[in-house]
Amino acid sequence: MECISVFDMLKIGVGPSSSHTLGPWRAAERWIKELKVSGHFDKVENIKVDLFGSLSLTGKGHATDYAVMLGLSGANPETIPTESIEQTIIDIKSTGLLMFNNERALPFSFKDDIVFNRKFLPFHANGMIFSATINGRKRKSTFYSIGGGFVVKEERQNSKANKIIFYCTFPYPVENGVKLLEFCKQLNLPVSGVVLENEKSIRDEETIDFELKRIWSTMLECMCIGCHTEGNLPGGLNVRRRAFDMHKTLKDEVPYSNPQEWMASIRNTEVKFRQILQWVSCFALSVNEVNAALGRVLTAPTNGSAGVIPAVLMYYMVIENHEADFQHIKKFLLVAGEIGSIFKKGATISAAMGGCQAEIGVSSAMAAAALCELLGGTPEQVLVAAEIAMEHHLGLTCDPIRGLVQIPCIERNSMGAIKAINAAELALSTDPKNVKVPLDSVVNTMWETAKDMNSKYKETSEGGLAVRVNLTDC
Repeated sequence: MECISVFDMLKIGVGPSSSHTLGPWRAAERWIKELKVSGHFDKVENIKVDLFGSLSLTGKGHATDYAVMLGLSGANPETIPTESIEQTIIDIKSTGLLMFNNERALPFSFKDDIVFNRKFLPFHANGMIFSATINGRKRKSTFYSIGGGFVVKEERQNSKANKIIFYCTFPYPVENGVKLLEFCKQLNLPVSGVVLENEKSIRDEETIDFELKRIWSTMLECMCIGCHTEGNLPGGLNVRRRAFDMHKTLKDEVPYSNPQEWMASIRNTEVKFRQILQWVSCFALSVNEVNAALGRVLTAPTNGSAGVIPAVLMYYMVIENHEADFQHIKKFLLVAGEIGSIFKKGATISAAMGGCQAEIGVSSAMAAAALCELLGGTPEQVLVAAEIAMEHHLGLTCDPIRGLVQIPCIERNSMGAIKAINAAELALSTDPKNVKVPLDSVVNTMWETAKDMNSKYKETSEGGLAVRVNLTDC
């Protein structure tokens, strides 16, 4: 069984895509480590990267080429000043040199050394091959970005089944919803309590709290930046940022010196009933506009769906419970991470494999479950909330215009957040004994739907809106 930590599901990275940006970035880092371990790093004469399948078809719109170069340069997606990214790329293009792991200058052609191959590798839709010339001979290594920033190497014995073997060391290994409920009953703990016990088996609680605070801080800062940044998004579609205008309409700006003070000021703002959904949409849009501009976001569980969980958690903090503190944030993130891991184990969180149901659908289920627990839901109701949210995202396609994570991706985060809140409320008024579709059934259905879905609707920009919108009008 795959042993997935909350911190595997919730990662800090750079937009616009976890599978197309963060994944290739991390793959480049892993390749460098391979070369160092084998003693070949200092002998590399030149390097080349081949991108396949969805990474190729929508890679330019998803900044995959940028991510590869940044990863090869030794930059860390969690800490790199995002404002420096463009200049780093300009320097590589203009000089024809890349500082390999920030240690060695190697010749590198932006046009020739990153190759976009339209064909698919057999193991996964997001494949890439890194090549190094050493003493005149090619040395290659293949990686797959399987969604949410997860990167794997193909296991030959599992390639036909498209499965990967993992080994779990958690004391309470959760494979599915049924098992999660068993542990909740056995330990007499809520979902967040079971997840915390697993996390404490691999790190102390002080570290857990520190990392969760860092995750929330990244989310909050991202929302704050998005709400205060005006203009159009990069990429050529000239999509106007809407969070800025919505925020300005909803709230008279008051001075603040940090995102925490900004959140406090919203808590003190009188919110009319009809404004609640507008605030939720504003929070979700703000995150994904930052994501689309190669800003720093929280992969939750992917970059393309990064706005749902922050928006729903912010909704709880500023509208549902003005007294909410870090303990509420902690429970929310623990539950969200566990629900996301159940979908990853039983289905996929990769749009290239499952369409947008695997991104927005999963994020909405994660947020719905987490909100349900904070609102007093039982473990059974928490799973009902996740099931309801996903049930109403089944079959959602991924057809980004020009391969950019903008249309329809940004608005979908708003819709996913609203559905999550609705799902949590429905679950709270539901007797789990009367539920006809358990969470595990909807997870299995999502995976079957993913396998049946035409490849045109799996992040290739070869179907749907991507081919029906007149780009000259954009």
